[in-house]
Amino acid sequence: MRIDIWSDVVCPWCYIGKRRLEAALGTFEHADDVEVVWHSFQLDPGAPTQPTESTSVMLARKYGRSAEGAREMQDQVTSVAADDGLAFRLSETLHVNTLDAHRLIHLALHRGGRELQGAVKEALLSAYFLEARNVADHDVLREVATSAGLDGAEVDRVLASDEHADDVVADIERARSLGANGVPFFVIDNAFGVSGAQPADVFSQVLKQAWQQSHPALQLVGDGDACGPDGCPV
Repeated sequence: MRIDIWSDVVCPWCYIGKRRLEAALGTFEHADDVEVVWHSFQLDPGAPTQPTESTSVMLARKYGRSAEGAREMQDQVTSVAADDGLAFRLSETLHVNTLDAHRLIHLALHRGGRELQGAVKEALLSAYFLEARNVADHDVLREVATSAGLDGAEVDRVLASDEHADDVVADIERARSLGANGVPFFVIDNAFGVSGAQPADVFSQVLKQAWQQSHPALQLVGDGDACGPDGCPV
């Protein structure tokens, strides 16, 4: 069974949703047969590559809130994240562009498959939300990506080019074709769409339903004469 996930590395609900899905997979009896593939989505493609403000200031401007009101919004999300075991530092995060981070996530998939991609994705989320690092800075990206298992020379080569930029655009276009205008967005076995960071029990229900649909139980018809382990009754 395959799970495709669209998300952004600066989306707090994407990290929360990731943890809730992982909690559901932790109790799913067929978890070893599930593959997870990450796809790109940029909440703000126009965000600067050189940060000029914190996310608190950006949110206050975007939603017409005071600085205190923006921090209250972040505090509410931080409290929710804590319930899922994540110690967010949202008030310290920067408003930055994520294109280069997404390009490295694609590099990881191409070079090391789903396992390496998942490791790089987790490392970038952790760097941004738990360490409040600038995930648009190439030095930071190189350190985070190589610590997760990517080759440093390949990271440098990709960051110095526009490699995988088309993959990022294609992911975003695919998300929109599926009706996803926000993230996180989960597609389970190409049959069930889940929008947002749903509770773990919702993911559990969908996982079970998707598995049953793709692995239907055999329907026995008739009960005629047959030979068994003890021989034939003739």
